[in-house]
Parts: sequence; structure tokens; C-alpha cells
Amino acid sequence: MSSDAQEDLAAGVAANLPYLRRYARALTGNQDAGDRYAAATLEAILADRSALSDYSPRVGLFRAFHAVWASAGGMMSEQPDSRVAGRAQKRMEALTANTREALLLRSVEGFSINEVGKIMQVSSEEAAELVEIALREMEGALSGKVLVIEDEPIIAMDISGIVENMGHTVTGNARTRVEAVQMATSQRPDLVLADIQLADNSSGIDAVNDILAQFPDLPIVFITAFPERLLTGERPEPAFLISKPYSEEQIWSAVSQAMFFSSTETLAA
Repeated sequence: MSSDAQEDLAAGVAANLPYLRRYARALTGNQDAGDRYAAATLEAILADRSALSDYSPRVGLFRAFHAVWASAGGMMSEQPDSRVAGRAQKRMEALTANTREALLLRSVEGFSINEVGKIMQVSSEEAAELVEIALREMEGALSGKVLVIEDEPIIAMDISGIVENMGHTVTGNARTRVEAVQMATSQRPDLVLADIQLADNSSGIDAVNDILAQFPDLPIVFITAFPERLLTGERPEPAFLISKPYSEEQIWSAVSQAMFFSSTETLAA
């Protein structure tokens, strides 16, 4: 491989590493565990760069991760570090093997079914079946009250409509940090969907941390045009992070899984 090709490969891996960490975090429900898998993936690539040679940097990176993930037994090899994480593992045991991975790759990370198959080293037909099984197993598993924190009225209306069509109840739409905390306090939600930049220049991250101070086990899904602000590796990161523009499928997947596993961590530094 020429030096230019090596530089291009390294740049491609670096550009996609934050999203691999997001994926690993969602799979494990724990940032430290997710980062260990990501680090092990980079070590495997450094030991054998040919693992990426037949694929785009993004597909190759996730494919290398899955080789590490499968060899380690996935999340089941991790000891739960909290009551919430233990509950999430129990729920995962009820799911068909590999379905959650396929669903996250397809609907949150945005890979095509063909790419999901390449990453998981299965046929496209099997990848599509895994996604369908995941959707069936999670559909209707849990429903509850959802607080939307979003300052754009049209976007808030769209997100609320998607959530309500899933069978959930929207308790309110907060446009500022103060409104978000007041709404959560007056009617405890079962999940929060939050933007990070709010109407009065207050922070959705701060709003979520205020809410988590009262309800520490509350699952959170961030929907933001600035995912890089939450994928720095310098502080705890959310398990579920959707980039704007989003799709209905992405919201459905993230909300369903966040509700199903009910696992989150504070974003406080």
C-alpha cells in the first residue's frame, strides 16, 4: 500500500471512529466498555491492515469491530456495572442473537442492508431478516410517556407525531432548559428526546443533566445537528444519538431500544 493510500485509510478511519464509538456505546450501554471494544478494534487493524483493504474505511472499520465483538462474546462478556446495566443485559438475553446489532447498523448508523451483511459477515437476505426480527421483538414491548425538548416547532411536531404513532404519550414540548426541567418535574417522563441547542441559547445537555439529577435511570435520546459535540470522548456520552436530518426509522429504532433497555448515563463531566 502506498503512503498516500495509507494516509487516506488512516483519515477515513479517524473520520468514522466517533460513530463507531457511538455504536459500541449503544451496544454495551456503557461508555467505558464501548471504548474498550473500539480500542481493541484499532489494535486489530494495526496488526492486520488488510482487514480494511476490500472495503470502504467506514464499512471496514465496523466490520473489524464486529470481528472483535463476536470473538469476545459481545455484551454478554461484560459484567454489569449497575442495576440498570444488569436489567439491560437480562432484557438482551430475550432477543434473538445478532438482531439488535443489525437494527442499530441499519437504522441508527445508516448502513444499507448490503453493508450490514458485509459488516456482520452474513448474506444480505440474512441481514434483512435480522432487522425485521428486531423490529418485531421490540414492537410494542414498552410504551410510556415521552418528553420532547426541541426549540423548532415544526421539528417538535414531527418528532411528537412519530412518537405518538409508536403508541407513546408526549407529555410536552420544552423549548428551553427551564421549561424542560419544569415539565419533567411536574410529570415524570419515561424517556426524553432532546436537542442540544435550545431557543434561549440554553443547553439541552444541561437540561438533561438537571432532569437526570432527579430521575437518574431515565433513558435519553439526543437528536441534534451537532453530534460532534457529544462524541468527543472527553466526558460520558449518550447511548442513543441521532444526527439531523433524521429519519422516522432512526427515531423509531432509538426510542424503542432506549425504552426496551432503559439504560442511560449522565452527561456531566
